[in-house]
Amino acid sequence: MHASKPSVSPLLWVPTGYFMMALGYVMLTTVTAIMFKNLGMDNGKAAQYSSLLILAYTVKPLFAPFVEMYRTKKFFVLCAQVLIGLGFIGIALVMALPNYMAILMALFWALSFVGATLDIASDGVYVTSLDSRAQSLYCGIQSLSWNVGPIVAAGGMVYLSGWLHVNVFHHDAAVFGPDWIESWRIIFFLVAGLTLVLALWHARFMPDGARAENTPSSVKAAGHILMDSFVTLFQKRGIWRMIAFAFLFRLSIGFLEKIGPFFMVDPVAKGGLGLNNEMLGLIYGTYGLAAVLLGSLLGGLYVAKRGLRETLFVLCCAVNIPNVTFLIMAVYLPTSLSLITAGVMIEKFFFGFGAVGFMIYLMQQLAPGKYTTTHYAFGTGIMGLCGMVTGAISGHLQEWMGYITYFIFVMVATIPSFIATWFAPFYIDEAAGEDPENSRAVPA
Repeated sequence: MHASKPSVSPLLWVPTGYFMMALGYVMLTTVTAIMFKNLGMDNGKAAQYSSLLILAYTVKPLFAPFVEMYRTKKFFVLCAQVLIGLGFIGIALVMALPNYMAILMALFWALSFVGATLDIASDGVYVTSLDSRAQSLYCGIQSLSWNVGPIVAAGGMVYLSGWLHVNVFHHDAAVFGPDWIESWRIIFFLVAGLTLVLALWHARFMPDGARAENTPSSVKAAGHILMDSFVTLFQKRGIWRMIAFAFLFRLSIGFLEKIGPFFMVDPVAKGGLGLNNEMLGLIYGTYGLAAVLLGSLLGGLYVAKRGLRETLFVLCCAVNIPNVTFLIMAVYLPTSLSLITAGVMIEKFFFGFGAVGFMIYLMQQLAPGKYTTTHYAFGTGIMGLCGMVTGAISGHLQEWMGYITYFIFVMVATIPSFIATWFAPFYIDEAAGEDPENSRAVPA
């Protein structure tokens, strides 16, 4: 693959491109859960419906080769962004209809596949428009820009929904139900407008992206490449332990991810903390995500200094043990916003610190070989599958158990993560980047 020479500075499209990727993903898979909760859904349905939207992002490696075949990568980026913008407008309009939920879910489901296509095409523009030196130079900006998306969506938009609900529409923030529709319609109109503006921006400044050397020329060729990538994946040494690691490393986080925000906004009578959307957006979506960013930065430096083999179990501890902060809050139900913020930031900081180990492990141990990008995507897809399955059942389990027992269950769910991490294989030398015993014998 030869990187094309971009005619404009990557600073004009890399930050906005990755911000848009994250904004769409978080709106569809995280913010929807909070919206469903506000609209009066019980925890079981709210978590289940939003978690099922992760499916498209989980299976995107299956249709990535087909996206690469037609037109330019920029064409798919622009089409996806326009469709997402129009789709969010459609969602805002549909919410004004009676019995809107079935149509709403169909729109969300369709948009999740459009969002997954946007991810594929945006990554393709980045990889093929920049050479390896430029990719290294802009990777920090790429990562930072992606992480701004959740702060805007799960922080700013959730905060704004609560502010509109109370200060513009004059409703009670503690009462969930149809009164929240007006606020969330405005949120989706705003995000739609931002998305369409970014599409116009990228039409002007984003390069087309080069064609990869192994891009399939037909559907049959794409199917052959996809099949070969799966065959070579399962020929890797220790692949089943790697798959177990990919699925189980963040198992407890999967059970916590949807329920954490519900715990924040549920009334004290139901075992929650009774916060409003404004405080949820500020504490969970802003301070919490800032803590994730800081933890990720320090975790990356820690691994770079000590090496992954030596640090992986420590990183697993960092991801799992601090989940106990939610159990402590469920037991004592603190009313101090400072204590609640501290609890969330502690959990999020250590999650960010430890989660880098998962990504680096996939890069260094699972991905290397003939189909590096596809195998890395397979690993992240397994992680996404875990998040989808655990998220889909998490709300039902919480309703059955109550918050205190559920958070005890979350701590028990850390045990498979520790076991999978302890037995995670290291066959590829971290420095050399290849398996000395297997790199020649098995194409991967």
